Amino acid sequence: MLSVNELALDIFEELFEYAEEFHAVPHELDNGARVVDCGVSTTGGYLTGRRFTEICMGGLGEVNVTMGQIKNVPIPFVEVSTDFPAIACLGAQKAGWTVNVNKYFAMGSGPARALSLKPKHTYEVIEYEDEFDYAVICLESDHLPNAAVMENIAEACNVDVANTCAVVAPTASIVGSVQVAGRCVETAVYKLNELGFDTRKITAGIGHAPIAPVKKDGTKAMGSTNDATIYHGSIMLTMNAPEIKDYLDRLPSNKSKGYGKPFYEIFKEANFDFYQIDTSLFSPAEVVINELSEGVVYHVGAVNPDVTLKSFGFI
Repeated sequence: MLSVNELALDIFEELFEYAEEFHAVPHELDNGARVVDCGVSTTGGYLTGRRFTEICMGGLGEVNVTMGQIKNVPIPFVEVSTDFPAIACLGAQKAGWTVNVNKYFAMGSGPARALSLKPKHTYEVIEYEDEFDYAVICLESDHLPNAAVMENIAEACNVDVANTCAVVAPTASIVGSVQVAGRCVETAVYKLNELGFDTRKITAGIGHAPIAPVKKDGTKAMGSTNDATIYHGSIMLTMNAPEIKDYLDRLPSNKSKGYGKPFYEIFKEANFDFYQIDTSLFSPAEVVINELSEGVVYHVGAVNPDVTLKSFGFI
């Protein structure tokens, strides 16, 4: 069986050993745990963001950065592809682990989740769990984890703390912007899973989304990075599932009640309370489905360049 932690460990080792080439900073803690700072006290970069995203996908995704345009405005885009969508996106990349130890808080994603089974229901649905003696986690946080945090992660993953590895980047950083845009395919797979669709039937996924300019404020950065997929994420999924036609109307973000404003504005109107936001908003802008058993294609949703550019600060 594929081990997402084993595959991700190879990428982590590259980041750790050649950190200077990635504008990253490696740390080995007193208990032997290793942490790579990809944007907390350093700049990171696009290549660092690619590696961070590849780790997040458990080594089962390919990530590239290229230049594109939105209404004649030059914008970098991230393109992500995977031939293991359920495992890479739900089993690894999904931000399904809230790391909260003492006063430290981070959103945890990446292959370590497949050892800790956070949340357990996800792994029951996709029928996958990892077995490996190293745990590799991605932390979205403004701060680096200390030894106690890494010990907590190690215990949850049932591995030695010295075999626990973390990459860390704030949302408001180049790496943060890249890795959130790099969740564009995951957003589509996640949405289908939430709708009750069997995501194991998806055989391949590819997509791209614009990389949001870095904001100074973390909450505003969260808004613009999410808008990259909500308003401009374009995804194609290949699958053997004729029943997909029953899910199409609910798949794109423009079916959400909150659609039409930058996410930061929606969040502010909800008094910064996630529970007040229509969760169906967390969807890609447009999706193409290639259904193989009947040899048909479907296209739902559309990109919204005006809201994207407004969110990014261009208009």
